[in-house]
Amino acid sequence: MNNKRAWIDIIPEEEAQGELKVLYEQEFDSERQGTDNILAVHSLNPPTLRAHADLYHTVMHAKSPLSRSEREMVAVVVSVINQCHY
Repeated sequence: MNNKRAWIDIIPEEEAQGELKVLYEQEFDSERQGTDNILAVHSLNPPTLRAHADLYHTVMHAKSPLSRSEREMVAVVVSVINQCHY
């Protein structure tokens, strides 16, 4: 298995301005005290950050035949299958 990871330039929260700053504030993770890296990789193109966050919120929080716990369980299983340790 290749353990190399891609390096993606991001705009740090303290340097964010305009739309990006607003998005960072909306997606702030209080437990981590910051914006999750999976969202920060979109910092050079804020509309993609908004789209990613909207998709996540729709899948995990909108009305669904699956409970929130069931959705989280599916996400964990998919991550394990994909060998994603995030």
